[in-house]
Amino acid sequence: MSESVLRDLDEARRGPRTEQPDDPLMRDLIGELLRRTRNDQGRTLREVAEDAQVSLPYLSELERGRKEASSELLAAIYRSLGLSLTDVLAELYRRSAPVRIARTGSYQVAPLPQTSAPIQQTRVLTLAA
Repeated sequence: MSESVLRDLDEARRGPRTEQPDDPLMRDLIGELLRRTRNDQGRTLREVAEDAQVSLPYLSELERGRKEASSELLAAIYRSLGLSLTDVLAELYRRSAPVRIARTGSYQVAPLPQTSAPIQQTRVLTLAA
């Protein structure tokens, strides 16, 4: 028997294959966000690397999702690109939520607890040295 016939028989025994997309890796999402933001600003790798005090090859590896950086290093790069941690987390959520919806067919968010007290907003200021 040919190899393709054997493969078809194996698939028939196992049943239909339902492939689900894998969760994206955090390093891939962050790298894509860094590259897109840098390109949108019209900046070069060298400019951002120098501003964030990161080596150019390392920043390139981060953008390609090949390396995982420490939170301190990522914070320096975010500052260099004018991003806040809130901006980054919101963008990562926006990019990863469709994957979960596609895989499960639905996406449910737990309801917020009801309180009688009004929600107060807090402003946080960051002072860079």
